[in-house]
Amino acid sequence: MTAITLIVGAVLTLAGVVGYVASDNASFTALIPSVVGVLLLVCGLVARKENLRRHAIHAALAVALLGALGSLMNVLRIGELFAGTAERPAAVILSTVMFVVLVVYLVLGIRSFIMARRARAEHPDVS
Repeated sequence: MTAITLIVGAVLTLAGVVGYVASDNASFTALIPSVVGVLLLVCGLVARKENLRRHAIHAALAVALLGALGSLMNVLRIGELFAGTAERPAAVILSTVMFVVLVVYLVLGIRSFIMARRARAEHPDVS
């Protein structure tokens, strides 16, 4: 999960910067994916340390959950984007990208936790 966290963090950081530049630096809110991405990068870097990995990945998944929930408002406007009536189409697109990336990350993280728990249950002597 550490590598996936770093990749997701990098993707979101890049997406935010691209969104900001594409909006002609008009809105700092375009950098929100970058903020989430940097937080995930920090968690990923902390997770490289074995004794902090579990806590760092839990923190990363909490950040991802908050980021996904925060982007949901614009994602719900995707119909307006397709209809051509969206007020801020770039915000809808960027929020949708962020939402999809974070939901996939959350699914992978939860799946990883389930697999780790099963492995510990099968081999209680190994931590």
